[in-house]
Amino acid sequence: MSYSTTYSQGQYASRRRASLNRGQNSVAFVSPIKLGPVTHTVLVALMITVLGLIYLTQATKATSYDYEAQKIDTQIAELSEEKTDLEVENARLTALSTVRDSSVAKAMTKPDAPAYVSN
Repeated sequence: MSYSTTYSQGQYASRRRASLNRGQNSVAFVSPIKLGPVTHTVLVALMITVLGLIYLTQATKATSYDYEAQKIDTQIAELSEEKTDLEVENARLTALSTVRDSSVAKAMTKPDAPAYVSN
């Protein structure tokens, strides 16, 4: 890492000196590593690939959440259907016990012997 002062950078030093105002940097960073166009292309391709992989993982997570939500919806539908079946069975069983215990059923008598009609 090397820093160079803008005052001593050659032909434009006088313009820079005149354009520096309060609060502006007077030192510019100069990187010792120089990258070529092929390296820049490879780095850009690598960044695009990484961003694509991040996008795919996020899309896959959303899809898996969709499958979980669909599975839960299916379970809710099955349980509500089972609930209605149990309500019907409960009503049927409760109705039979109420009929047996009603005052009309208690007033009935059992027949002694069956009588058949012959032609």
